[in-house]
Amino acid sequence: MSIHRPLAPIAVVAILLSIVALIGCGHVSLQRLGGYQPNPCDDLANPGSTATATGALPGTNWVYQLQEASALSIEATAFEIAVLDYSRDGEESGRYSDAEMVLMKSGGRKLLAYLSIGEAEDYRYYFDPHWVSSITGQPTSAAPCWLGRTNPDWEGNYKVQYWSEDWQRIVIDYLDRIIADGFDGIYLDIIDAFEYWGDRNNGEGYWIEETLAAERMIGLVGRIARYARVDKGRPDFYVIPQNGERIFNYDSGNKYLDTISGIGIEDLYYDGTSAIGAAVTAARKAMLEHVKSAGKPVLVVDYVDRGVRPPEAIVGDFRSKAAADGYIPYAAHTNRELDEINTFSGQPL
Repeated sequence: MSIHRPLAPIAVVAILLSIVALIGCGHVSLQRLGGYQPNPCDDLANPGSTATATGALPGTNWVYQLQEASALSIEATAFEIAVLDYSRDGEESGRYSDAEMVLMKSGGRKLLAYLSIGEAEDYRYYFDPHWVSSITGQPTSAAPCWLGRTNPDWEGNYKVQYWSEDWQRIVIDYLDRIIADGFDGIYLDIIDAFEYWGDRNNGEGYWIEETLAAERMIGLVGRIARYARVDKGRPDFYVIPQNGERIFNYDSGNKYLDTISGIGIEDLYYDGTSAIGAAVTAARKAMLEHVKSAGKPVLVVDYVDRGVRPPEAIVGDFRSKAAADGYIPYAAHTNRELDEINTFSGQPL
């Protein structure tokens, strides 16, 4: 933990007076005063062609654990699909051994590695702590152009201009590690970053048209697929995006649909223990029909389980609704930590 020396009272007053004066001039925003200024990237990536999925992700149930997953615990379950971090703790030292990977894949279980492509995470090997202010937590002038503002809901996560070639090379380097470790596929998060950058009120002081933002995200997912399936010789490598299903509105020629092996969805029926409005769920399901009609799985996780055993009625209601809609459900703990294998009768041990 960093310890910062408190400012002297006179210094505090001086800073406050400076802020008031600058704001009064109408030329400097609080965002800039916080040490962050928008820095649009000019190293636009050229992702090229994609690589079509050779088949859908197989399996009838799944588990989602991103922290402290034990190889022995995963092996002992009946789950057919496991979405994990490539590391127990997110750091290089926590990567699984070859023997552990073999153990977790026993019985034909498919292992997917989590990878955020729309946000950077400050605990990952690629992140330099000098990129952000120790006071405001926002990027400074030392940060690369692609590093955006911090996600207020997830400390240490930062939006990225994912169309930057520099960022995409980091993603490919990360993917290299996942492939080398023997994962069967990838679980891509923050696909919905295209909505963030397409919003002129995103707080960045910089935005692009949502159509363009979506096209650039589709391009990145296609690049990831081609690299794994063609460049690395893994034609059966599974690519599963999470959320961001509105991107199908911009999927010209079904490029995105043909690339992915299925989709993961959060909070489809419930936000915690509060029911999602029927209209919202219906609109999302309409987008998911693209995937379902293509014969590809829809993995749904709602964070509805408070750990009570036997499970509360809401858990069964979620699972029943998902199954009725032809999806594969996983009821996770309401704390959203994803640090355990959540099992009970009906959700495999």
